[in-house]
Amino acid sequence: MQQNNTTTFIFLAILLLLIVIICFMIYQLMQTKKAKDDAEKSFYALESKVNDLQLENLESKLNPHLFKNILNSIQSHAYQTYFALDKLANVLDYILYESKKKFVTAKEEIDFALNLIEINKIKISPLFELKVKTNINEEDKLYDQPLLAPLISIDLIENAFKHADLQSADAFISVVFEFKNNAFFMTVSNKISDKKVLKKERSGFGHATLEHRLRIIYKNNFKLDRFIENDVYIAHLKIDLLEYKTEMLAAGR
Repeated sequence: MQQNNTTTFIFLAILLLLIVIICFMIYQLMQTKKAKDDAEKSFYALESKVNDLQLENLESKLNPHLFKNILNSIQSHAYQTYFALDKLANVLDYILYESKKKFVTAKEEIDFALNLIEINKIKISPLFELKVKTNINEEDKLYDQPLLAPLISIDLIENAFKHADLQSADAFISVVFEFKNNAFFMTVSNKISDKKVLKKERSGFGHATLEHRLRIIYKNNFKLDRFIENDVYIAHLKIDLLEYKTEMLAAGR
């Protein structure tokens, strides 16, 4: 009888020890998970701050670069100065006020881009073929929601006017804006000359800035393709705003 009691006591003691060990391990796992969660939160907060600083740095370089190109265009075509300055006023308002916002609506960005195109038109002959088209579904709920990064259209437009072949009889610049299926699309194409092909394949400041901003802001919710086909340089940008908004809501931002 005493032996049975002893055996039972040992069994209970071992069982209690196992329970204590298991509880301790569970506690340690919970503490480890909490530490991991805290570390992830700290990492994401730090990453967000770094991204904000990077964007501020990029935009501080971007705006003076834009102003220099615009003012050079106006200075070289004095006879169109009044018209250009009127459009420049709209562009300046956008840069000074709207671009300080983290996001603008697609409508605001497209209106800005159209003003920028009007300013750049003074670089080219009235006979030059410039095609600008908009295909907008204004009933799309996301069209008037601030989900688009401001000034996102500058690089593609400036690049086309800077590097287009203005001498060939078949030269042209084409800019197409689309908003459909909860996504923003922008396609810019222009005829290039043989001597400019090599320059096209190199990444300039504007190229790197746009790529960097898109990666920081939209992660995997954008696609930017640039390529040359039959002496025509084509840049196509798509930003899936619905997917981006869904991820923002899921992250609680």
